[in-house]
Order: sequence, then structure tokens, then C-alpha cells
Amino acid sequence: MPTLLLKTRIYAPVEKCFDLARNLDLHMESMKGTKEKVIAGKLSGLIGLGERVTWQARHFGLSFKMTNKITAMKPPFYFVDEMLSGPFKKLHHQHHLTLTNAYTEMTDIFAFQSPVGLLGRLVDLLFLKRYMCKLLIARNQVIKLAAELP
Repeated sequence: MPTLLLKTRIYAPVEKCFDLARNLDLHMESMKGTKEKVIAGKLSGLIGLGERVTWQARHFGLSFKMTNKITAMKPPFYFVDEMLSGPFKKLHHQHHLTLTNAYTEMTDIFAFQSPVGLLGRLVDLLFLKRYMCKLLIARNQVIKLAAELP
């Protein structure tokens, strides 16, 4: 199963970074290019433990719906969202935030698996892993910019 590991250095308090990472409105702002929007569940604001959100977005010219749930949380250092239904066979996204002397390190561990067996594994390796990495990097830059505003 492809797994992405991304680290983002943010010069802001860990609590602020934690809240921005689970802010649905900021997430939609960061995904404007895919026209991602909330269509069910928690509709805006900060998503919390046990809450669900259903997203609708366009990727590769196709419209997708995906429902995720926050399955674990330890504020302000950790939360996990997992796909309940959607285009992947499996999606598990861990968000870790670590406070250092001068900054917060935000670490994403993003594991996913496409459906359709061998064909899905080929798609994952040939282009989907790179595509998902670009989406997460763009999202993290929006979080970083918002967090570092005075």
C-alpha cells in the first residue's frame, strides 16, 4: 500500500497548527483546484473525534464523493482520519504535530490503496502517489501560511 510521509515546518504554536489542520473551511480553501466541498456530515469549522464529513471533488475530470471519520485524536498533537466510503479501497491519514524550540513540525503519514487489484496497484505507483503528494503539499502550504500570519 503506498504511504506518503511529509514533514512541514511551521513557525507557529502547535495548538494553532492542530486547529488549522482540522479546519474544514481551510481545507476547502486549499483544495479550490479540485472544487472540493463538504456535502454532508460536519459542514464547517473544526472537525472532532468521531465526527464524519462527506466531500465532493473533481479529480482527473471525474466527480468523486468520499466520507471520512476522525477515528483517533490527542489534542494538540495527533489525529487520524479514515475513509469510510469513497474511491479508494483504503485511506488512512495520520496527522502528527510536534513542538520544537522554534517551530511546530507537522508530519503527515498518508496511506492509501486503490481498488481493482493489480491494475489499482499500477495506477498507485505510476501516477496516483505523485498526484496525492502534490495535493498534500499544497494543502500543507495553505496551513503553513495561515498559521504564520501575525
